[in-house]
Amino acid sequence: MVPPPTRSPVTGNPVPPYYIHSDTLNFRDVHGRSLILRGVNLSGSAKNPNGQPSHIRENFWEAAEAGKGDFMNNPLNLEDGSADIHLARLRAWGYNMLRYVFTWESLEHKGPKQYDYEYMDYIIRVLKKCKEWGFRVFMDPHQDVWSRFTGGSGAPLWTLYACGIDPYGLTPTASAYIHCEWPNAENPKPEEFPAMIWGTNYTHLANQTIWTLFFAGKTFAPKCIIDGKNIQDYLQDHFIDAVGTLAKKIAEEASDLLDECIIGWDSVNEPGEGLIGHHDLSKIPDEQQLKKGPTPTPIEGMRLGEGQPQQVQIWNFGAMGPYRGGHELIDPKGKKLWLSKEDDETRGGGKWGWTRGDSWEMGKCIWAQHGVWDPSTGDLLQPNYFVTPPGDSDPTHEVEFVADFWSLHWLSYSSRIRIHHPESIHFIQAPVLKQPPKLPKSSLKDRACSSPHFYDGLTLMTKHWNWFNADAIGVIRKKYWSIVQAVRVGEQNIRNMVQGELGVLKQDTVDVLGTYPTLIGEIGIPYDMDGKKAYGYVDGGRGEGDYSSQQRALDCSMNACDGPNCLNYTIWTYVPDHCHEWSDNWNGEDLSLWSKDDIPRETFHDETKSSPVINSSLSIPTSSSTTLAASRSTTPKIPFTPESILSGDVPSSLILDGSRAVSAFCRPFPMKTVGIPDRIDFDIATTVFKYVVRVNSADVASNEIATEIFVPYVHYASTLGVDDISLAGGDNSRLSSRNSSRVDLINGDDQNQDKKNGTSTVRSVNPSVRGKDEINLELDIDVKITHGRFELNGQKLTWYYDVPCKQNGDVEQKYEIQIKRNGGALRKDVGYVQQGSWFDVCPSGCTIA
Repeated sequence: MVPPPTRSPVTGNPVPPYYIHSDTLNFRDVHGRSLILRGVNLSGSAKNPNGQPSHIRENFWEAAEAGKGDFMNNPLNLEDGSADIHLARLRAWGYNMLRYVFTWESLEHKGPKQYDYEYMDYIIRVLKKCKEWGFRVFMDPHQDVWSRFTGGSGAPLWTLYACGIDPYGLTPTASAYIHCEWPNAENPKPEEFPAMIWGTNYTHLANQTIWTLFFAGKTFAPKCIIDGKNIQDYLQDHFIDAVGTLAKKIAEEASDLLDECIIGWDSVNEPGEGLIGHHDLSKIPDEQQLKKGPTPTPIEGMRLGEGQPQQVQIWNFGAMGPYRGGHELIDPKGKKLWLSKEDDETRGGGKWGWTRGDSWEMGKCIWAQHGVWDPSTGDLLQPNYFVTPPGDSDPTHEVEFVADFWSLHWLSYSSRIRIHHPESIHFIQAPVLKQPPKLPKSSLKDRACSSPHFYDGLTLMTKHWNWFNADAIGVIRKKYWSIVQAVRVGEQNIRNMVQGELGVLKQDTVDVLGTYPTLIGEIGIPYDMDGKKAYGYVDGGRGEGDYSSQQRALDCSMNACDGPNCLNYTIWTYVPDHCHEWSDNWNGEDLSLWSKDDIPRETFHDETKSSPVINSSLSIPTSSSTTLAASRSTTPKIPFTPESILSGDVPSSLILDGSRAVSAFCRPFPMKTVGIPDRIDFDIATTVFKYVVRVNSADVASNEIATEIFVPYVHYASTLGVDDISLAGGDNSRLSSRNSSRVDLINGDDQNQDKKNGTSTVRSVNPSVRGKDEINLELDIDVKITHGRFELNGQKLTWYYDVPCKQNGDVEQKYEIQIKRNGGALRKDVGYVQQGSWFDVCPSGCTIA
């Protein structure tokens, strides 16, 4: 491959040694090595202010109405030492990349142009900590269904008022489903909030309206003028200014973070399309994949918003996707979604400081004001209003959301970022599973990366690992004439299908944006499968601690990123305050790779009692009903450093305690490659890892420039043993529990295999000295290579080889390395339970009455 340029394509300045190039299908370092960046989203916990998880209604509205929003120490607590523990764990898992989550609300909750500079200072301190631990970061201005106050996360409360919406009318009119007000605000039962129903808010009136205003207000809502500009410009300007203020503050006060740590900025997370492009407002579009619960059509939603009762269709979601149920009468009892003129004076513009134009009539549906329907009769007057721009001389011209609206917003947003972060890599996230638009090269400037999201939708919605699945991307893009054609049966067929789906997303980058890298910005699986079986919530506790289904599901997704795709990714998510009862503390989602409730707790069993007794001066906060908490240290001693983690001085408790299905997400992968990654294959069951790289005579290799592969202790240690350190967000204690997935990794037979030609059986050496009860982790692996030699240092294998000799032009060859653990995989015992439980004596088929 042609060596990377030595000067920036944006500024023309010489590139520093830490610079990452993004002008080819792979990220590259200054030596031309291909980089694979993998890690997590940090973090889902940044969606909520402190003390305000989505299921708590107390102070939900009151704090926001007062402009309050305490997001400090989210996602990481910088005051108690736990931040270092969490970042050390992520590095010990091999991760080198973070998608840093923050919300518009966290920056501008006090009111328009009133920024929370203290929280911005906190973000800078966290990013410096991330840099200290060796992470690259890209920034994520996160949102889900617009705002916490419309059932998700992202925008501050005052933006709803700016759109003429009365937030207290959301629940009565079914304009949004809010976790803490489910099924109604008078008698909420958030524990009954249906799984993933929050996502349907994109197709309810509040989101349909707000996203239309945000992206296309000037086109479809010209009467909505606020502070002398259309609501579209008002919202976009405030959003871009808020993110731009953060970028400017980083550039001015912590410029050393730019490029060395922060390599780029994502576009707005999972944007909604609103009503843009809807052909018939009396129908639910065929392409609307997510349908669950009471689901009004757009016109039914508008009538509900005006306080009119409606009989709406109920949709259920089963193994074959959404299907129709019965009907439900939704009666707002006269309550409207639209803010009255009187309330606008006290709770809207009169409070937050804006002035509306005279053409905007308060207390009346925005779309009725634009002639879409008649509230007096309920009649739909213009069913295709959002298909063609009003007044367009060409009636055949149909709008296209991504090309006509999203891309224009992106150009404004990315231009602002470029002012403060000139070398920023633009991470371009088009709407979910859609192709990105063609964007001008003058804006990309060889500094771009496609960052689509992907989830196994069937597993996510049903919270079950199924024996069949369907090609969702193929269905959405009309590859099949019937859903039956998209179905795949059997695990291997499902794995092949998902790998192919991610291949499509990677090809989208090439076909539309050009030769830029692809990074899957979100990918993950639900851990609360099968009624939270792994938490012991069903079947009398049988299966507690068994994450085998989660492992298979997550391995399928991670395997899809391997193969010929060789993708970068950031998994959703890592939540430091995850608990079994309320999961990620947001809308019932449970995707965190780690949980404090899965940290081992030392117990002894009193034969006269049925409950375990904690035997420790320290305890881990937990919602488990079988655990008694003791006192806790608040000032942990951190026994390692970034340097020690890199050298392989890693206690097994750091990588195991609290992890869930760690075998699936802690995987071997090439971090830096001399040449171009061609194929990655990894089999958990056998530990066989194969990596093929295409090496060109134009590539640069030396004793200092070589291929580096992460080889995790999780799969390749001689033994993981049981040491005496448990690190739970900062606590050091000897603990054990049936909730810990460390029981999935008990040492098995580790006898070395016979040496063969081309094979080296090696053990890494860890020179550290531990206490008498601790062990030094070391790799015990069998390595086969077609070219060169290798060295081990901790969990890193460095592979040295010469490039092919140049003969009448560049020559390319394929080199291969194969790694496996001597003696086979570490034995995995699932379904481990505590001493003295009924399952110790009860056969698997018996019933406990």
